[in-house]
Amino acid sequence: MKLLLDENLSDRIIPRITDLYTDSVHVKTLALIESEDVLIWEYAKANDFVIVSKDSDFHQRSLLYGHPPKFIYLRVGNCPTSRIVQILRDNYVTISQFGNAQQESILVLT
Repeated sequence: MKLLLDENLSDRIIPRITDLYTDSVHVKTLALIESEDVLIWEYAKANDFVIVSKDSDFHQRSLLYGHPPKFIYLRVGNCPTSRIVQILRDNYVTISQFGNAQQESILVLT
């Protein structure tokens, strides 16, 4: 499963999760920093990414349009990068099941 991390998450997360989430990237790597959410949404949809963000706008977009792309909503507030890494690593099985689920569009992690 490929994750696309939004700009509200550190790009330093990527090297710490690619052993589990191969081919995952940060929007910074794709020159999508400060892009409108719709551009990130369409890129993820066209390239089979699951968006990971703390942005409630993606949550609302996912509720309106469903998937693809799927969306992982991190409801963690301000926290260290290491905490985000731990959440993504600890929830690998749940995230993988979510990625394979036919009906689910949103996964909320805290």
